[in-house]
Amino acid sequence: MNKVLVLGGTGFVGRSVCERLVERGEGSGLVRVPTRRLLHGQRVRALPTVEVVQADVHDSAQLTRLLQGVDAVINLVAILHGSVAAFERAHVTLPQTLVRACAAAGVRRLVHVSAIGVGPGAPSNYLRSKTQGEAMLQGSAAVDLTLLRPSVIFGTEDRFLNVFARLQALAPVLPLAGSGARFQPVWVEDVASAIVRCLDQPDTVGKVFECCGPSVYTLSQLVRLAGRWSGHERPQIPLPEAAGLAQAFVMELLPGEPLMSRDNVASMRQPNVASGTLPGLTALGITPTALEAVGPGYLGGEFGRARLDRWRAGTGRH
Repeated sequence: MNKVLVLGGTGFVGRSVCERLVERGEGSGLVRVPTRRLLHGQRVRALPTVEVVQADVHDSAQLTRLLQGVDAVINLVAILHGSVAAFERAHVTLPQTLVRACAAAGVRRLVHVSAIGVGPGAPSNYLRSKTQGEAMLQGSAAVDLTLLRPSVIFGTEDRFLNVFARLQALAPVLPLAGSGARFQPVWVEDVASAIVRCLDQPDTVGKVFECCGPSVYTLSQLVRLAGRWSGHERPQIPLPEAAGLAQAFVMELLPGEPLMSRDNVASMRQPNVASGTLPGLTALGITPTALEAVGPGYLGGEFGRARLDRWRAGTGRH
């Protein structure tokens, strides 16, 4: 696939995906990345063969134009907070618009990133909308689809472990909702590699892959590790769900994007771990990277970052 459109390419996962696409070494292969604000695309614009285009991907006419001359699409667009309507717009309506635009432009290949925990009875607006988006795509004959379902994704600029590290730097104790919730965190670079391998391997069409790390942790364990590696480990106060929902409601009232929402708390009722019934990273030839191999590097200050750089250099991970 020489020319690829990456929706969500300026985000946390998208930047790593763009780097992997450029590294494939296919000469002049184009990576087209739309963004509503060109300022958001500065980091990927510096990559060779990446074309950053100002556009609104929710507009069907603009999306159809973006698909001209493209061989395949990667859809990474997702939100973690918002109203029912906002989740539906990002996770259901956009995929519908994308399928119609692909049909109009004659583009069939689509790699779509969903989430662990989708399915009947999903407990949150986030997971329900992801479920609906998946079902719509799987029912479409217009695209050759591969689905990936990652667990929570960690990495240098994640909004998960970094958030808990910063909170513990500020607070003497940490009230924690969903402390027993289970996660199987996966490194962003492994997810990016999986996406590109799916794109390049035709036999992944029609399949669903669960992208998870090698170990399962409770939220409490992950928060403790984030605090320890950042040098600010604090005592935790586990909160029952009702108190966690109240805490999240207060956070939603604060200016800016909330650190935690009631929908996030509801999502934690569903274990964020591999089902064991679907292929994972190893089926794509990827050995999942342990959190302990990377986390201390990006949470541990300048010394940790230098250690992470050395580890990357030694393993070929850049």
